[in-house]
Amino acid sequence: MHLRVDASLNYQMAEPADVLLAIEAAPTEEQRLIEDKLKVSAAEPLRTVPGDDGIGRRTWIHAEGRFHAEYSGTFVVEREAEALIGLALTPRRSLPADVIPYLWPSRFCESDRFSSFVARQFGHLDGGAKVEAMAQWIRGNIDYRIGSSDEKTSAVDTFVAREGVCRDYSHVMAAFTRAAGIPARLVSAYAWQLDPPDFHAVVDVWLDGRWRLVDASGLAPIEGLVRIAVGRDATDIAFMTIFGSARLIDQKVSVSRLD
Repeated sequence: MHLRVDASLNYQMAEPADVLLAIEAAPTEEQRLIEDKLKVSAAEPLRTVPGDDGIGRRTWIHAEGRFHAEYSGTFVVEREAEALIGLALTPRRSLPADVIPYLWPSRFCESDRFSSFVARQFGHLDGGAKVEAMAQWIRGNIDYRIGSSDEKTSAVDTFVAREGVCRDYSHVMAAFTRAAGIPARLVSAYAWQLDPPDFHAVVDVWLDGRWRLVDASGLAPIEGLVRIAVGRDATDIAFMTIFGSARLIDQKVSVSRLD
């Protein structure tokens, strides 16, 4: 699938602030970069740093006054939607070193709080069937409601409230899988056919020896996702972290299919 992604961010900084930007899609084995370009309004030189697990990169910017960033890129995504049922778990003692940290709780994915529920609800299942059942439970029991959560909402908060957005669905999904001893990390992505268009959050689950994308919200096809960044939870995959205060003026995201 040949996809073009575009993002435009416009903010007004209340005072000079450092900004860590993560909106450049990441070239990987399954999403081949054709071309991309990042344009940022900044008086000082930009500094890039690698993203977590070597996926993508982040860009440091010192912003003052009106801040504008634009990104566009075209990618060939070679990923088919695959059934999770039938995929085996990797024994914890056989996990690669860089996967092990995704077994543990994090700030927004309090997996240690879900151990009893996960064992009771999904303990009769194994491997990919267990992960699929978790995703189906989340879709059936949590309502998608824009504005129902904020940047402080955790997996426990969403589980109790039974409502949230893609970020919250992904936090619950990652917390469930980690509680079952299955590594999971959050993924920020551009998503073809997502309505309304926006940055999207999904989950990578380690099954049968590699990461598998799971969209607990079911809002976009897996084969139309373009990865940006990965991490423990929303803190690590935020498209923009502002070390200061700012006012949103306008923000647009679009993904179009070219073939």
